[in-house]
Amino acid sequence: MKTNKIGKIFAGVVFAGLLASCNQEDYLVYNTDFSGIYFTKASISYSFGVTENEIREHVIDVPVRIMGVPTEAVRNFAFEIMPDSTAENTHDGVQYRLGTPQIPADSINGFIPVTVLRDGLEGTYDAGYTSYKLGLRLVANNGFTPTLSEKDQICVITFDNAIAQPEWYDAQGKKVWLEKDLGAWHPLKLIKMVEYFHELNTIQNGTYHETYEKMVALYGENLEHIPYGDPFEYKTTMKKYVYKPMYNYFNDSANEPEIHGLYPDFPLPSDFPNPYPDETE
Repeated sequence: MKTNKIGKIFAGVVFAGLLASCNQEDYLVYNTDFSGIYFTKASISYSFGVTENEIREHVIDVPVRIMGVPTEAVRNFAFEIMPDSTAENTHDGVQYRLGTPQIPADSINGFIPVTVLRDGLEGTYDAGYTSYKLGLRLVANNGFTPTLSEKDQICVITFDNAIAQPEWYDAQGKKVWLEKDLGAWHPLKLIKMVEYFHELNTIQNGTYHETYEKMVALYGENLEHIPYGDPFEYKTTMKKYVYKPMYNYFNDSANEPEIHGLYPDFPLPSDFPNPYPDETE
């Protein structure tokens, strides 16, 4: 009997510990008495610079999350544009288009679809590029109440047409560009790298679609988050399907007039290293 009593006490302590381990956010997410809403990102940046020139618009799904239980119906919420964060001549239909914000059925996650437009983002690499900031702020509506801190009620989208050295950093936080694999920095190298990377998704044989999806999850849609600038987890794939086509393109003299016309102030990027230096030409 004594043993059973001790066992019951122990079980109660364990159960209480499990309850305590549920953090406050978990409680709030499923609190049926409160329908709070907040942004899960404070800022989002997008550049058309590394995309093909034919791409003239891009949809950004600005993510939100609710505190409450999912419902079987799609639900809408409300937001407003922060006038102090947007250029005077940049409004809905000119530099961006706003879609209908919604929480999908059976979900606590939602989004605001924002289509940013490339036309009007003038600039050059040497002169600089126009950059726009679009501030969104959640407002109370349809039973939803902006919650958490004030910063969680605001998301700022920055978009431009710039082609800048990617945000790759070493262990000391210094921006890196691996010249041993890529040669000297050149804007067109980044553009071609992203272009050939995206083509990986179109390969019909093998499991390259799955590989592409895994690489996007790891490195970003436009390779913007490569740790240390070295995609070592998929180096074999990058060498075969990205670096080798880049080497062929930059070392083809027929492409020199086009390259020089696009970037007259840069040396021709024919220094791109051969990823297979020991192969027989």
